[in-house]
Amino acid sequence: MAIEADFYQLLEIERTADDATIKSSYRKLAMRWHPDKNPGDAEAEARFKAISEAYECLKDPQKRAAYDRFGHDAFKQGMSGGGGPGGMGGGAGFSDLGDIFETIFGSAFGGGGRQQARRGADLRYDMEITLDEAFHGKSAQIEIEVSARCEPCDGSGAEPGTGARRCNLCGGHGQVRAQQGFFMVERTCPTCHGRGEVIDKPCRSCRGEGRVDKPQTLDVTIPPGVDTGTRIRLAGKGEAGPHGAPPGDLYIFIHIRRHSVFDRDGTTLLTRVPVSFTTAALGREIEIPGLDGKRIKVDIPAGIQSGKQLRKRGEGMPVLQGRGRGDLVLEIMVETPTKLTARQKELLRELQETETGEETPQSKGFFDRIKEAWEGLTE
Repeated sequence: MAIEADFYQLLEIERTADDATIKSSYRKLAMRWHPDKNPGDAEAEARFKAISEAYECLKDPQKRAAYDRFGHDAFKQGMSGGGGPGGMGGGAGFSDLGDIFETIFGSAFGGGGRQQARRGADLRYDMEITLDEAFHGKSAQIEIEVSARCEPCDGSGAEPGTGARRCNLCGGHGQVRAQQGFFMVERTCPTCHGRGEVIDKPCRSCRGEGRVDKPQTLDVTIPPGVDTGTRIRLAGKGEAGPHGAPPGDLYIFIHIRRHSVFDRDGTTLLTRVPVSFTTAALGREIEIPGLDGKRIKVDIPAGIQSGKQLRKRGEGMPVLQGRGRGDLVLEIMVETPTKLTARQKELLRELQETETGEETPQSKGFFDRIKEAWEGLTE
């Protein structure tokens, strides 16, 4: 099982973005997450490496075309040497760019010959989980209906006890040639459709396909730190290939349900904390329940203003496939009381009578500027 972040989501662009947009977004994100600007921050270093890897792929038209068609699988077996999309190492079954373009555009890029058995289709499954589950990770079971290898014929497509024979028309090559003027034209054999073999007695269970639709129950492990857009790959759990060909993969796409208290930005948790104006004026210590079940103590400094953000290091989301946690950011909202008792109003009036303006310098400065403006108009 492998986890791969989508390159377009990493660069915060649409799949239709042009080269200029890709470069502009990369530069902005690289400046934001560069390790020199975030010393000692493991999350920033991991994010910087990820966006650099995404940019190296998407800035190259050939690599981008392969990625759009095959995703990360396009770069998983020494596509250009080296490691990652920068050198395109990994393991997806393409020996070089020629193989990829032959797959995308057809045999005009490659030679003729018997066609290889088609790999089964990849499948997508969308899973919604809570923010708490994304924090702790979870094990889940999913049920899907998928084409699986036919058991009676073991995926061959031939009735049990029989087998396939060599195609008489193409002699088992999968291709036939015809003379057209001065040129020799090669095309897929119309009898065996490129397989080189013909089944005279198709399996009655799968009708010669070598696969049948059946429900499957699969175990999925969701690691801590996943986010909306995270893709989990279950190798070989997609559709079975026809006539015994290898199966495709199943991709689990994660969606995080909105939380009642916290919003999320990567590994950073954000929440808005309303406090009374007396708390804002005098300061106090408050407690907030964390996703890990612990109580997080936060000191509200005296004189804090609305919009001020307080940061608690290491109290955010876990780093996916890494160490440590992000931060918790609390945005303070000073709440003006709307229901006061007679005694409370009396106390506030007493406070108001003792005010000199020095207690609220921003307010005093504003009205001083207003006064100066009026005096200038009357001169």
